[in-house]
Amino acid sequence: MIKLKIVGKGEIEKACGFEGDNKAELVYCSEYMDGDRIVLDTDKAGRYCVVRFEDSMREAFIYIPGRSIEFFIPPANNRPNYSPKSFTGMIHYIEARYACEEEIKKIKNLALNVYDQHENTTFYPHASANVETRGEAVFAARNAVDGMYANSSHGKYPYQSWGINRDPAAALTIDFGREVLVNEIRLTLRADYPHDNYWVSADINFDDGSSETFKLEKSEKPQYFQIKERKIKSLVLEKLIKAEGESPFPALTQIEVWGVEA
Repeated sequence: MIKLKIVGKGEIEKACGFEGDNKAELVYCSEYMDGDRIVLDTDKAGRYCVVRFEDSMREAFIYIPGRSIEFFIPPANNRPNYSPKSFTGMIHYIEARYACEEEIKKIKNLALNVYDQHENTTFYPHASANVETRGEAVFAARNAVDGMYANSSHGKYPYQSWGINRDPAAALTIDFGREVLVNEIRLTLRADYPHDNYWVSADINFDDGSSETFKLEKSEKPQYFQIKERKIKSLVLEKLIKAEGESPFPALTQIEVWGVEA
């Protein structure tokens, strides 16, 4: 079985949806309150699921190492990196299902997770960073894996990005939560020129001990890098070398990591 519910502060269960063998649905007819979270329970550990926790956002393919996950509703006073339509109003449609074999096995962007967040410790992929500009949501690590490519400006939705607060030691980690086979990296830099700068070089260190160095250009388009296929569980984007004579504000709009399940 697969099950969805809304849980509030004090572990109060506010709503429980339809439970099915392969799919669960929940219609929640109330405003979200701070502290509310969506809980998804599965029948066994190690499940791949396709979820939509907000009906104004796209589906996400996720991996769940345990049997239960939590998605915390972003607080109403701090969601500038989400659409103004998201998580608002008196009616919310939520759905989740087990992924089919075709979805699991196909080539895809393994870093994409529109529902990733700081609080996420239960489902993958998950992005984190050692620095985010001023700690603001519009510059959080999760913005680099949310599938939004608008990069001609900076700040609130749809121009959220990973900002490094001018720190040359900034590093972004992508944790896949399981072994995957990867063979291509795509980086989309924020391109709000002349406000922005860009990186001329970046390293990716993989948890198998290998690394790659990428030469980057001043471009608003995704930059593609074919790499030797390797089996990994995580990677770190770091050693970000800023272009000379430009602004002090380079930033990342999206990182894509293409491959298949190991």
